[in-house]
Amino acid sequence: MSRIIGTIKGSDIIEQDDKSVTFTAGAQLDGDGANGQFGEPPCYAPASYKGKTLDVLANAGGPGNWYGVVTDTGEDDGRPIVQGPNDPCPGAYVSATSLHLPGKDGKPLPSSSPFKYVDSATVPFVVVPPKIIKGVAGVVMGCRAVVTNTKNNKSVEAVVADGGPSNKLGEISLACAQAIGVPAGEGAKYPANSGGIDASSHIIRYQLFPGVPAVVNGVTYPLQHS
Repeated sequence: MSRIIGTIKGSDIIEQDDKSVTFTAGAQLDGDGANGQFGEPPCYAPASYKGKTLDVLANAGGPGNWYGVVTDTGEDDGRPIVQGPNDPCPGAYVSATSLHLPGKDGKPLPSSSPFKYVDSATVPFVVVPPKIIKGVAGVVMGCRAVVTNTKNNKSVEAVVADGGPSNKLGEISLACAQAIGVPAGEGAKYPANSGGIDASSHIIRYQLFPGVPAVVNGVTYPLQHS
């Protein structure tokens, strides 16, 4: 029997009989996790950085409250870690996702590694609020998701890769937006700070499969307990 896990801004979050979770919402853009891992721009960088970034630095916080980038202490009041000469985007900051990826040897990567996080620019992913993560028995982070634009019927396999605030529903990576025909800030100086579809539109359908590892672009993602 299906049940309503909760409601956010008029959207019911429903656990279906098969234990999948469904809801409809808009599609705001999330550039987090983009560190140039696969040749695309990083999400955040200091003013001294000469290349393109996906988002304005103000969206990562500021001195004493860096909530959008990795710091040397792991705390918001630390100093942002800057990518080194052997990293994908030397001089840029390291942007994180809640889902952490292992190294090629299967061992955990250090928090300072740009490859520890899921790249918004190339990987279709979904951001979910705590209500979903805590509201179901299956593991949500790293699980399979299917995102469908009901306006054009374009659909994409995605991974749940980030956790968002409790009052926000319907947030996706730039790669996810591009795959389903959602404006992804094409041509804008800061793509992640542009585009998307208003949260009240309810034209994007999300279906999550807690406990089922996502397979996206041939990569199987780890399930991660929150």
